[in-house]
Amino acid sequence: MSDARSRAGAAPFRICFVCTGNICRSPMAEAILRSLAASRGLEGDLVVSSAATGDWHVGERADPRTIAALAAHGYDGSAHRARQFDPAWFPGLDLVVALDRGQERVLREWAPTEHDRGKVSLLSSFDPEPGAPADVPDPYYSDAALFDSVLTTIERCTRALFRQLEPAIRRGA
Repeated sequence: MSDARSRAGAAPFRICFVCTGNICRSPMAEAILRSLAASRGLEGDLVVSSAATGDWHVGERADPRTIAALAAHGYDGSAHRARQFDPAWFPGLDLVVALDRGQERVLREWAPTEHDRGKVSLLSSFDPEPGAPADVPDPYYSDAALFDSVLTTIERCTRALFRQLEPAIRRGA
């Protein structure tokens, strides 16, 4: 019996990654976590999304450099469409992961309750590398090399996050 079937009836764990425009960093984290969940047969038990604090790119595809960096690492970001985070989503989310302290601050301000503020975490808080910076740099105004470097950081942090989530998701907690 698959884990998904053994968890029948358990609500999926819902996570949203948030960056500034939802075309670079948060789509990377979303694609990576979806891939990890699918590789473990947990795609029905983990609902992954991403959004922006700003509305500049709503409806747009991920930046072409984001899509290229993801593809080079074996991930598919081609279907992504940017959207803005809505504070009304908080009750339906279990975890809201900000890519830098600016988004973390905004999300905590937008959270309607103390409980919802407690759902906000920095992606870097999951980084297993000692001394890693708190903010994942925004590669938008840079070159493909920074996109690749940022993807490597996001992948490391997202894998560590998934390692923490997976046992609880399998238990249906």
